[in-house]
Amino acid sequence: MLELVEYMAKSLATKPDEVRVTEIVEDGRTILRLEVAAEDKGKVIGREGRVAQAMRILVRVAAVKEGTRAILEIV
Repeated sequence: MLELVEYMAKSLATKPDEVRVTEIVEDGRTILRLEVAAEDKGKVIGREGRVAQAMRILVRVAAVKEGTRAILEIV
């Protein structure tokens, strides 16, 4: 899942080298924290949050496939 989020974010960002994804596991769920450059936040979030919502759905589907729960946080 970490690689999936990183790939999507780097594809959207103008500064892909500043994309960072960290994984935290607590209480049986995985929290993925996505950090991007300040000027790329708008691209990653999208209009009315549509891009971010689509990314969250894909992460949730990938987590279900692995038999876990996952949350995507954009920082």
